[in-house]
Amino acid sequence: MSLRVRGVDARYGRGPLVLQGVDLDAAGGETVGVCGPSGSGKSTLARVLALLHEPAAGTVAVDGTDAVRWGLRAPARLRRRTGVVFQSPRASVDPRQDLRAVVAEPLLLAPRGERVPDVAARVSELAASVGLAEALLDRRPHQVSDGQLQRACLARAVSTDPAVLVCDEMTAMLDASSTARLVGEVRSWQARSGAAVVAVSHDAALLRRWADRLVVLDAGRVRQSEAP
Repeated sequence: MSLRVRGVDARYGRGPLVLQGVDLDAAGGETVGVCGPSGSGKSTLARVLALLHEPAAGTVAVDGTDAVRWGLRAPARLRRRTGVVFQSPRASVDPRQDLRAVVAEPLLLAPRGERVPDVAARVSELAASVGLAEALLDRRPHQVSDGQLQRACLARAVSTDPAVLVCDEMTAMLDASSTARLVGEVRSWQARSGAAVVAVSHDAALLRRWADRLVVLDAGRVRQSEAP
């Protein structure tokens, strides 16, 4: 389980480059933190790593397989090797669905050969694995806290057993207590799965406590890579 990024440039439309020549590695079981000032390209990098934005140049390899050559048409088996937790849990779920449906979504969309025989049991298992009480699964997003909803989003992100988990400012909407709990749940899942984690945040202090290694972006370039 690994991520290898080499020489990635990225832009939006015909605009200027937002990322320039970015290199990044994350080995199985390793957490790499990515920080930098506003406008440094952190969220764009997160989208590239999550296969949601096609870079203008460079390579992104997940478990040794080059994902960039597929562009945004990457096959499901490859796309499901990368999970992502976004900044705003309320913006990343359908408000009409209960949390059970939120967690179940990737399971129901799985290719035929990867479908689990009992989705309901798997959803309960995933919820328990991120500290989400079974009773909360029947509630809709407006009936739970931001922290509870973000744990449901984490359960959804790891439901495909990804090799790489991208956390894009996932604690930005949370208080200190909810942040600590969510980071703890990611660490526990990572210890069980052996996956690589890329944690993108403006909060360098949080990343120094959480990550094994810190990468600093500035104006779309990697300016510094250090042990925390």
